[in-house]
Amino acid sequence: MEQTNSVSKWKVELLDWLKSFLLIGGLTVFIYVFVMAPYVVQGRSMESTLHDRERVIVNKAVYYLKDPQPGDIVIIHPDASGDNWIKRVVAVAGDTVEAKGDQLYVNGKPLSEEYLTANKLKASAAGVTLTEDFGPIKIPAGCVFVMGDNRNNSMDSRVIGPVKLDHVVGRAELVYWPLSDIRLPH
Repeated sequence: MEQTNSVSKWKVELLDWLKSFLLIGGLTVFIYVFVMAPYVVQGRSMESTLHDRERVIVNKAVYYLKDPQPGDIVIIHPDASGDNWIKRVVAVAGDTVEAKGDQLYVNGKPLSEEYLTANKLKASAAGVTLTEDFGPIKIPAGCVFVMGDNRNNSMDSRVIGPVKLDHVVGRAELVYWPLSDIRLPH
């Protein structure tokens, strides 16, 4: 009788552990798919704001509540390949965007881009412009226009066109690696 009782306790204990692991696993998958996930920056298209191989936390839930805003640094799936790109939103649906004389204009007004100061100085020292002329481009409903901060080294909406909102994965919230460079990207 005691043998049956100890086997029964062992089965109950095992079942409790299994339930715990399933709950933790399910919660982890839910958070990763719908709430937040890590992302590794690949390439130099967002320098000097973000650097190759830095790791960021991506907020996936924010765009269930609102659409991306100009200035947001977003992760996008530009096409069916499944690749992730990281870019900055510079214009949203209904806006008209263009570049003239190394200045970006949204709805005819120059866009203040303090985050480009270092890159503009480097480009000027090299005798090149940071942002080549393009546009005007009217952003259709349900889309955003994205660009990399390292404009001379970025595949972005100037090439692929406006990005549909359902291709926006989330917003970069925190650089967490390397540990010496923990910061909020802006």
